Amino acid sequence: MVCLSAWGTPHGHLITDATYQNYRLELEYRFAGKPGNCGALFHTSTPRALYNLFPQSIEVQMMHQNAGDFWCIVEDITVPDMEKRRGPKETWGTSGNKNRRIPNLTDGSEKAVGEWNALTVECLADTIKVWVNGDLVNHGFNCTATQGHIALQSEGSEVEFRKVLLTPIPN
Repeated sequence: MVCLSAWGTPHGHLITDATYQNYRLELEYRFAGKPGNCGALFHTSTPRALYNLFPQSIEVQMMHQNAGDFWCIVEDITVPDMEKRRGPKETWGTSGNKNRRIPNLTDGSEKAVGEWNALTVECLADTIKVWVNGDLVNHGFNCTATQGHIALQSEGSEVEFRKVLLTPIPN
């Protein structure tokens, strides 16, 4: 077993050198101690685009009890029942204090703290699908980006990653 541990302080991310489009990313992660916040960033481009820290991207949240949420970081994505899930349209946005979060579709898909969770994300054209431990937890389309770097980020809690597997999807 090879693990990559991100300590969470300072906040930051690891990012690929190459850019990707039309792929499936499979990884396993767990919080080693106190549960906290981390995520996988897709279609990542401009560095430090939000709060002079986070790169422009679509985040798939892995924060404890919120795994699979989308966070729009200067990119956007559409989901079914958009207003029900994201709130009133006039509050939406992709930066600053706008509502950037789109909650996932399930509760209880994550395993207990300390156990390994499986995250699978498929990015195909302008669509992103997310599974947590085999449950389809989010599905977005009309994404404003269709390619970019991939990043793993940590915010304030130690998180471990293993089995990071990237597979191209032929179009």
